[in-house]
Amino acid sequence: METREETIPAKTSASPLGVAHFSAIDVEPAKFVSMAAVAGFSSVGLRLHPAFPGAPYYELSAGSDVARDVKARMDGEGISLYDIEFVVIGPDFDPAALTSMLEAASALGARRLSVCGDDPDRGRLIANFAALCDLAATFGMGVDLENMGWRTVASFDDSLSIVQGSSRDNAGVLVDALHFFRNGGQTKDVSSGPEGMIRSIQLCDARGPAPTTADQMVSEARTGRFAPGLGELPVASLIKVLPAGAAVSVEVPIHSSQTPEEHLRHLYDATRALTG
Repeated sequence: METREETIPAKTSASPLGVAHFSAIDVEPAKFVSMAAVAGFSSVGLRLHPAFPGAPYYELSAGSDVARDVKARMDGEGISLYDIEFVVIGPDFDPAALTSMLEAASALGARRLSVCGDDPDRGRLIANFAALCDLAATFGMGVDLENMGWRTVASFDDSLSIVQGSSRDNAGVLVDALHFFRNGGQTKDVSSGPEGMIRSIQLCDARGPAPTTADQMVSEARTGRFAPGLGELPVASLIKVLPAGAAVSVEVPIHSSQTPEEHLRHLYDATRALTG
């Protein structure tokens, strides 16, 4: 009897798309990697440092069993670790305190560290950001500065200015669609920005008027995001002017009855509908 070989679907030729850990932060890293791969993503970001006191994060010490498990999952699923997060550069910031985390991240293949700036002393903020870039460079990594409306570095222009002031080759700007548009950013700012300065893009959407207080901004960032294209932000226009070489990912925390698996697939499908 003639047998027929099973047809295996070819991998998509679409541009790489990653997903941030905050999209399903309650899922531990190894499982998150597998879920992201099944959903269709080609890379992940992992939360290895608390964004604020009490915030969820995961330790992946270099050489630990859990770190080896994560690396094995990534290798097995054909998925990479793009960035780790999230660090706040405040007045008492000490770059050296992040050495172990950066070492562990580098061992897993991470390329970037995401940070925000919250120090009113501009000179000190630039100096600390530059020092962190220098430390990250020893592990083959770069640092991306993200603006947030309730932080000192509140706008895209603010983050761009700090990155330029640091004069570090591995420094970059992270454009998060929510923080970018909600704090005065316009699509033309991306298309006309300095070449090579925007290294990372995080996509999401939002609805309704922009929040006006810090508490409202924090609440929207944590619980008010929607998949790209399902809100009112000009995300489609942003996608059209993405800088060449910039990594693109999705960051939308779960705020529905969907399971993490369903949520990640929903994010992938919605984003692909815009990006192709």
